[in-house]
Amino acid sequence: MAKIFIETERLLLREIIPEDAEGFFAMDSNPEVVKYIGIKPLTNISQSVEMIKNIRTQYRENGIGRWAVIKKENHQLIGWSGLKLIKEINNHKNIHDLGYRFTPEHWGKGYATESSSAVLDFGFNTMNLEKIYAYADVNNDASNYVLRKLGFEEKETFNDEGDECFWYEIDRIKFLK
Repeated sequence: MAKIFIETERLLLREIIPEDAEGFFAMDSNPEVVKYIGIKPLTNISQSVEMIKNIRTQYRENGIGRWAVIKKENHQLIGWSGLKLIKEINNHKNIHDLGYRFTPEHWGKGYATESSSAVLDFGFNTMNLEKIYAYADVNNDASNYVLRKLGFEEKETFNDEGDECFWYEIDRIKFLK
């Protein structure tokens, strides 16, 4: 049984497990899903299996990693959301990055905002983080909208492996207001 970390009104956020490989492959093989994240659509389920192994290693090594997002009403895997420790990015070291990804049929329904708000609460209140970061491709209007709605402040733009991205930060004080 996968460990559940967060429960919201409509969602469960739990550890990602090997049995999620098919759902992750279906999501990440869709060109629209990966359009703004700097990877090509996956072509083989073994790529999802490897990604899940890497996430599970992050759980062990860093105590945190992305979590599967499950709809309560039907127990369907609809994406992932969570924090990830990034060793170095955009002249920052050892930062906790908020990220999320959902299947297209679940876009525009508030799941990114709902899950991410709960993740931020976990980061600030359970992990006692002082600041959480995020970034999104400048052309990814939906993701940038969600981050701003959550209270993230856009600080600058930077180049992430050839993609121009907005860099965001939110601190504990602003979030807890």
